[in-house]
Amino acid sequence: MTSLMLEETRSAPARVADMLAKDGDAYAALAAELRLREPGFVVTVARGSSDHAALYLASLVGILAGRVTASLPPSLVTRFQATLSFQGAFVVSLSQSGASPDIVRTLEAARAGSAITAAIVNQPDSPLARAAAHPLAQHAGPERSVAATKSVIATLTACARLVASWREDRDLLTALSRLPERLEAALACDWSPALPVLEHAQSLYVVGRGPGLGIAAETALKLKETSGLLAEALSAAEIQHGPKAVIGPGFPVLAYGLADPGGEDARAFAADLAAVGAQVMLAAPSPGDGAALHLPLPPPLHPLLDPIVALVAFYPLAEALARRRGRDPDRPPGLLKVTRTF
Repeated sequence: MTSLMLEETRSAPARVADMLAKDGDAYAALAAELRLREPGFVVTVARGSSDHAALYLASLVGILAGRVTASLPPSLVTRFQATLSFQGAFVVSLSQSGASPDIVRTLEAARAGSAITAAIVNQPDSPLARAAAHPLAQHAGPERSVAATKSVIATLTACARLVASWREDRDLLTALSRLPERLEAALACDWSPALPVLEHAQSLYVVGRGPGLGIAAETALKLKETSGLLAEALSAAEIQHGPKAVIGPGFPVLAYGLADPGGEDARAFAADLAAVGAQVMLAAPSPGDGAALHLPLPPPLHPLLDPIVALVAFYPLAEALARRRGRDPDRPPGLLKVTRTF
């Protein structure tokens, strides 16, 4: 038995390869303007899975470009009619459909305010693509499952490509060329041992840090969306400032122990929780210490790309868990493929 969600997840490596082979001039033009104008800060505009990709982008921009990035609530523009200053800003909007009016109007306001504007979007003829000075196509192709997968992976890859081009980071650009093969390897990772842990769970923490936090947020959203599981994403630091009090024996925790400083923190926290009886699942290239259930990942490729690889390994688990819990992963109740907010 299969689903559109699983089919589209499996197509992600090919879609990423296709995207990386195209639009070199578009990325070069944006990178040249960014180096010429040297924006002082970055603003992201997105919702849902795209906002989780924006969180990932914020980490990349901070690490490689040294800029502060903030997520802008579109309601400030559309519902509260705030007059915002975009002088000196680089504003990036991220969307699969490019059709939500609040996202489009916010980017239009940024462009009118002299910001550098870019849109990472799957629909090249969408209103959002037309609103941006620099539209960047995801090239994910039509996505029929309500639960977005391949378009999210394409968006994350476009974020990495954007920052690598801007900063002329040869190591990251080289690693990007190898990303499709590493995504194929991620699809071969077996996370099915997590199914018995989550089949009857009511709630879950997903732990990440740094570039892995956006992936943790996307993981939590997909578990809510496809399985009706109340999942919350937290950083390995933030969880210790109060949320840790919820965790007791048997409480499920999925931790992304990636090969970077944030992943090391998540890995250490996971080991501590496993020692006190929490049901810890550790997504990592190698097993952790103690009683945590190991969810395997391919060998590290690049610290800023490994989160994308981890997400591809997770999506088949989300699909299988939804079916195990008697739900249709392609048609979450009450949701539409394109959500228009104002």
